[in-house]
Amino acid sequence: MLSTDDRSLRREFGWFMLIALAVLAAGIGMRDPWPPDEPRFALVARQMLESGQWLFPHRGMELYSDKPPMLMWTEAFWMWITGGWRGAFLLTSLFSGLGTLALVWHLGRRLWNGRVGLVAATLVLATMQFVDVIKHAQIDPLNLFWITLGNAGILLHCLRGPNWRLYWLGCFAAGLGVITKGVGVIALLMLLPYVAMRARQWPGVTVTRGDGWRWAGGALAFLLAIALWLVPMLATAYGLRTPEFMAYVHDILFRQTAERYANSWQHEEKPWFFLLVILRLWIPTWLLIPFVVPGWREALRMRDPRVWMPLMWCVLVLAFFSIPSGKRAIYILPALPMLALAMAPYVAGLLKARWLQAAAFWIAIACATVFGGAGAWALAKAPKAAQRIAEGYEMAGHGQPLWWCVIAVGVGFLVSALAFRPRRGVAALLGGMALGWIIWPVGTYPMLNDNQSARGLMEKADIAIGPDGQLGLVLWREEQMYQARRPVAEFGFARDAAAQLHDARAWQQADPAHRWLLVNEEAFDDCVVTDKVMRLGVANRVRFALLPADASRQGCVPASTR
Repeated sequence: MLSTDDRSLRREFGWFMLIALAVLAAGIGMRDPWPPDEPRFALVARQMLESGQWLFPHRGMELYSDKPPMLMWTEAFWMWITGGWRGAFLLTSLFSGLGTLALVWHLGRRLWNGRVGLVAATLVLATMQFVDVIKHAQIDPLNLFWITLGNAGILLHCLRGPNWRLYWLGCFAAGLGVITKGVGVIALLMLLPYVAMRARQWPGVTVTRGDGWRWAGGALAFLLAIALWLVPMLATAYGLRTPEFMAYVHDILFRQTAERYANSWQHEEKPWFFLLVILRLWIPTWLLIPFVVPGWREALRMRDPRVWMPLMWCVLVLAFFSIPSGKRAIYILPALPMLALAMAPYVAGLLKARWLQAAAFWIAIACATVFGGAGAWALAKAPKAAQRIAEGYEMAGHGQPLWWCVIAVGVGFLVSALAFRPRRGVAALLGGMALGWIIWPVGTYPMLNDNQSARGLMEKADIAIGPDGQLGLVLWREEQMYQARRPVAEFGFARDAAAQLHDARAWQQADPAHRWLLVNEEAFDDCVVTDKVMRLGVANRVRFALLPADASRQGCVPASTR
């Protein structure tokens, strides 16, 4: 039988998860995939469903080898099970986010108690980067879930074990992380602080004897998860041995993993880049770190592995991603749940401090003032910044509806502050943040979607070419093919613009009366007859136009190819 306290804590966790669902799910079904990544993965998933080709993702006619197919598999599943519902592409991120929060709560409850688990999960949900990432259909939410599951299995085995099934589950989850984004292996770094603490005989660390084969079973579980995709993929590729499939194998196994880590070719940043990311995007969680450092110091003196195993893992992850020159803000996110777990025991006590409640309350008031004031200024004064933003989204005027949404976020903070008062200032701040994360997508998704998703552009193109028209895409983006209202012709995605336009013109000349080219205006050459071009407008700050057959000079050879 559960005690009264246990039932109360479980009830509180249930309410927490309902709030998390409202925050993370707000806006789902109100928009289509938005660049840069969402349309690509949604398009690949839809092509998987249509073609039945699950081992080798395709983007149009070309193989897509930038990422393993795990996310695309899940998106295809949701598309299939929901019958192609508009919001299906976001469901993997939603359930990954909720699953991550549940795992953090479970870890806190098992290592300390339910109150600590709830505080840890709240710290994760309150962090700006976490909510922002979960609200987008990128690979990272699913990767975050697998890594957190890997951490949970290993931590519970090493600190509340032995529990070999959980250990093997953690290693298996790390393998699933590898076939999601390659870096799932970082979950296994949790074993390094465990080995160090066991060697130094820290209290509370699981000690086993004569179980070498069981520890080795973790490596087997890790490799088994990877083999679920790798073995059939390699067997098929080497069975066919076409240049395209062999290039896919080389790219995804070597260039996109080891070579990308050791010799990054994009997103070059300084070694301290991730410290700046934490300062900018892990608000408000990192603001509490100075107040928990004394607790960490005491935990080190007491040799408490519950605190220092996840903390040391966070340091290892920070070092792992800081070594290569290529860095993106999203890489460091998997460290957040473990940092929150290490902070939670001390934050739980800190919440009783009156100064913290008062400070949080006035921060909520400041947020209400900033959002409300900025929105009102943009609405009334129409500054150049507001006009540029409106032009980028092709919004009428200077984007007045957008600034009303900014004001509404400010009102949400104010309402929360008035409802909870200074005595419950932390609740006031968290409530304002939750309302902001709900108000913003519900208010802005409908007004921005046509531009961001290229839905409006493709509707214009579909009307312009008529019911018998055929459409070819040149220098296209994934959202265009995803939003196409009829089958389209395309001439490669990774090929240069001149090659695409050359082949597109040949295709068009085979039936000039019915075939049109939708062209990114950056691909225009000196053979384009500008007077014949039909300008369609801007989508994601890129201009597109329709070219009928007579918009290209007959017999013209572009200067770039002479």
